[in-house]
Amino acid sequence: MSSVNLVAREVAVKIVFYGPGLSGKTTSLRKVYETVRPAHRGEMMSIATEGDRTLFFDFLPVKVERVNDCTVRLALYTVPGQVFYNATRKLVLQGADGVVFVADSQPEMMDANRESLANLEENLLEQGVRLERFPLVFQWNKRDLPKALPVADLRAALNPRNVPDFETEALSGHGVLDALKAITRLVIQDLRVKRIVPPPRPATPALPSLGAPKGPGGLEAQLTQLAGRTPAISTPAPATAPAATTPPAMMPQRPSRSMPAVAPQVAPAVAPPGLTGQRPLGPASALAPSDLFDHARAAEGAFSSGDYGTCIQACLDAARRGLALAGEGPLGAQAYLLQVDGGDLLKLQTLAARSSNRVDDAAFALYVVMQIFTRLHAAGLPTPASE
Repeated sequence: MSSVNLVAREVAVKIVFYGPGLSGKTTSLRKVYETVRPAHRGEMMSIATEGDRTLFFDFLPVKVERVNDCTVRLALYTVPGQVFYNATRKLVLQGADGVVFVADSQPEMMDANRESLANLEENLLEQGVRLERFPLVFQWNKRDLPKALPVADLRAALNPRNVPDFETEALSGHGVLDALKAITRLVIQDLRVKRIVPPPRPATPALPSLGAPKGPGGLEAQLTQLAGRTPAISTPAPATAPAATTPPAMMPQRPSRSMPAVAPQVAPAVAPPGLTGQRPLGPASALAPSDLFDHARAAEGAFSSGDYGTCIQACLDAARRGLALAGEGPLGAQAYLLQVDGGDLLKLQTLAARSSNRVDDAAFALYVVMQIFTRLHAAGLPTPASE
């Protein structure tokens, strides 16, 4: 699922919390949510069921300021723990860049831990991915319980590869952020090996590498400080920009045979406050309400980079949240209130379930989202972010 926008220097990665039912996956995500500053997190969605607290997934986009000179956005998901929801597990796991396996430390849960780990390996293999070559960390959760198994026993049973593992207490949050830091580093390293994450620009001052997480600009420091002050992001001037002491409007040139006429310059699109140096607004993000601005930007960025599946999924998330602004009720009723074509919504959901998509599919998804944004604006609901 990882996508890169080379123009905006943005990298989006997907991390899935996997494990047996009630092992602490959703609680871990809630602790991450509580730790991260509101400006760096999206809305956390959770669907509860009678047997487990997560039927489909929790989704939490967390922004990490910099890796090299790229902005990184983490999309965090959990899967349902029950075996009979395996089809949903497969859907959520599709396109994942890394997994945090949350194991229950209680002795009676060892069989469930083994079954869930075997299920993870099987589901990854169906996608053509071998678990031993995939970014993975373990959370030995519920370490606060008196009967918790020794860590050595858990490692022997579940972690023969000796990948990074952490003792955690999801209820208090102890160790949860450490596991997130570790999987994020592994994922970024894996993307670098695959040449997905671009190297830093030559003109950019060197930043601490992932191997030196204690540095002020390192990835671990960024994750640790998400609840604190955000460092300023500087945008270096283009290396090819010519130096000029007089504004272009004050230097008229007469075309001659030796010098071709200068084409009229088109004023660049203006980015909203806080986005200086990033790509200009596209039509979807220009129409988006403030709560949906990040989704629109993500969809447009994925479309620009050719990641049409990610674009469609981002559009579907934006559509659902946008329709929810019309009031409570089924998706169809919300669409009716905003006079959005129900057939278009159904087609969008169908496209999101496909394993591969074309450029015209992604363009249609953006059209549906812009239709919803337009209806919201006409209804006097949240003001577009560009205004």
